[in-house]
Amino acid sequence: MTTFTFYGGVNEIGGNKILLKDRDTQILLDFGMSFSLRYQYYSIPFLSPKNEKDLLEFGILPRLEGAYEFDSEESRIDAVFLSHSHMDHSAYISFLKREIPIYCGETTATILKAYSEVRLPSLEFDLEGLEFRTFRIGDRLKVGSAEVEPIHVDHSVPGSYGFIIHTSSGTVVYTGDFRRHGSRPDLTEDFIARSSEICPDVMICENTNMTSVDISSERKVMKKLDSIIRRASGLVMANFACADVDRLRSFYESARRNDRKLVITLRQAYLLHQLSKDPHLSLPRIDDQDLLIFRKEKKRYFHWEKEVMNLGRTVDSHEIAARQREMVLACSFYDLTELTEIKPDAGSCYIVSSSEPFNEEMEIDFNRLTNWLEHYGLPQFHVHVSGHITPLHLRESLKVINPKKIFPIHGTHPRLFSKFMRDIKSKVVTPEKDKKYRVP
Repeated sequence: MTTFTFYGGVNEIGGNKILLKDRDTQILLDFGMSFSLRYQYYSIPFLSPKNEKDLLEFGILPRLEGAYEFDSEESRIDAVFLSHSHMDHSAYISFLKREIPIYCGETTATILKAYSEVRLPSLEFDLEGLEFRTFRIGDRLKVGSAEVEPIHVDHSVPGSYGFIIHTSSGTVVYTGDFRRHGSRPDLTEDFIARSSEICPDVMICENTNMTSVDISSERKVMKKLDSIIRRASGLVMANFACADVDRLRSFYESARRNDRKLVITLRQAYLLHQLSKDPHLSLPRIDDQDLLIFRKEKKRYFHWEKEVMNLGRTVDSHEIAARQREMVLACSFYDLTELTEIKPDAGSCYIVSSSEPFNEEMEIDFNRLTNWLEHYGLPQFHVHVSGHITPLHLRESLKVINPKKIFPIHGTHPRLFSKFMRDIKSKVVTPEKDKKYRVP
């Protein structure tokens, strides 16, 4: 008998945690942080969980036997498969027993390892001792009685995958997060084509974008960036996700076309250096003449900061202040304090270009951001393309794949989804958290 249980991702964006049991084999599909549930009880850093018991108490961390490093039971989990590196899919592997192998794409492993080096270890993000086993498309990974087939998909972070899980009772398809309107729609088309070949018994799919859908693409993002940067007479500041290499590439190309240099943070530079070793990503080199690294003034630098500063050319706030019309500065919410030194000129602007910041990867307090921008006279532009599939693309995909049952997760409008899909052949099942479902 094969069963699967949702411990996260139900009626919320992110926090995916799915336990699949096939005979004596137990596999976790993603093990992410639930931002929405966490924020119901905590406000980091002022009110933080003391230990794992706090997270278990509120159901932020599910009660799983033989899963956690902090419990004394023998491991009962055979493997974890991560679809991608976003924290809402990966962060809580930190709590798992170190003998449980973590399977993921090579790029996901690179990103997570880089994050673990540039972040101080914390209760909710500590990867020390975890064993990563990487795969690429074409691999078929045998775990006990199940076999997992990873297929690449396009998302707002590189190295994203969906999975086809072949079990003793039938086939399960898990999309992870995917889209058909990004810079590499061909990756998602491969996933859809392969999934349709097997006529899956169960399909677990994301349904993030069911309301306020913005139809855009990375090409349209590039055109909008060109228009803004070309017209700006002062400093252009940009807020985009650290691992969104499509967006980094778009800002880099647009800055270069408009005779500016892109200035990235030390953290972005370190991750770029690690990812640029992958020839499939076509990223600028860290020592590129049109790329600069922003060096914040402080008394001591971490080892990784010293390493990255030696690899490229750095600039500080004083040089940026003197050359504002020559630069596009990556400036996150947490970098705003640098504006007191830079003092943006008239005609400067701020571009928010991040994907679904509240629930997946970043935390932005838009009220405080607006206060900062108003103080310095910086208009805010929103130039964005979602990392998630649009409703019409999703409907078309599900009709092609034609699974027997569909379980929509990673979304907050399951009723809307169910009605939108009511005339397709597949049966739509609205999942419930902690409830066990059978395959087929």
